[in-house]
This record gives sequence, C-alpha cells and structure tokens, in this order.
Amino acid sequence: MKAFLYAALFFLLTFFVTAAYAKRAPNLELKDLNGHSQKLAALRGQVVVLNFWATWCGPCQEELPRLSKLAESYSGKNVHFVAVSIDDPKDRAKIQPTLARENVSLETWIGASTDTLAGFGLGDIVPGTAILDEHGEIIARIMGEAHDEDVQSAVDWLRGGRSGPAPAAITKRY
Repeated sequence: MKAFLYAALFFLLTFFVTAAYAKRAPNLELKDLNGHSQKLAALRGQVVVLNFWATWCGPCQEELPRLSKLAESYSGKNVHFVAVSIDDPKDRAKIQPTLARENVSLETWIGASTDTLAGFGLGDIVPGTAILDEHGEIIARIMGEAHDEDVQSAVDWLRGGRSGPAPAAITKRY
C-alpha cells in the first residue's frame, strides 16, 4: 500500500511540476523553403522538436546534422522535427546551401526572428530548441547547442506516457 501511495505521489508531483513549466507554444506561422505557409498548430497530435538556428551561427552548424540524424531515428514514431531559420531576408539565399553542405534533411521554415525565439522562452541567442507535447505545450527548452540526450529525454518521456522523472524544463548549454 505504501509503495502505491509513493508511486501515486510521485506521478502527481511529476505531473504538476511539468504542468507548471508547460507553456502553450506561440501561434507560429512561417514559410517553408518552397514558399508555402506552414503553421505550428497543424502539427498538433505529434511531439514536435522545434530548433531555431541561423546560417551565421557556428554551434548551429554543428547541431543541425546531429538533429537531422536524431530525427531519422524517430521516423514513423509521431515525432516531427522542424529547423526554423532566423536569418534576415537578405541572407536567406544561404539557407539551402548551408543545409546541403551540412547534410541536413530537416523540414525547414524561414521568417522567424530573435523575437520569435524569445516568444518560445529561449532568449535571443541561437541555437535554441523547444520540445512540444501533442497539445502544443512547451515541455522542455534547450538554450544553446542541444545534446542528443537533451532531446531524447524529453521526447522519450512524452512518447512513454510521461512516466518516470520529467525532463529538465530548461537546459542551458552556453
């Protein structure tokens, strides 16, 4: 009986602590590389890994290939990775060559800014990553270059029915 009560208490604490950090993601609408409008709300029902980056950002260039490989490992598992560029319009011609050079196959959206990044609670420095649950709530933020385990712990926790310890709500890597 004691074990059951401790387990129930642990579950409730995990749920409420995570809920306290959860924040509805901003209503993001940007363009993809083909100029088509993309809405973050259209990805509801999936776990979403939203990575903000720029072509001029050195750590981003190291992080994106790793995230692309990580995305492949979650293929077919209801997890959606999106790379969101904060490059200025004058620099957008550099996006596709950068992705090709770094062998990145992530879906990429353009038109974001440091204000967009701040709206997700990631400050104003790239890279930054937000992990959203299937309801569009931000459950984890990684400020700076994300390590595989930062992303995996949050994604696996969500995919595993939120069992076990909740991932860190904020991880700073700079």
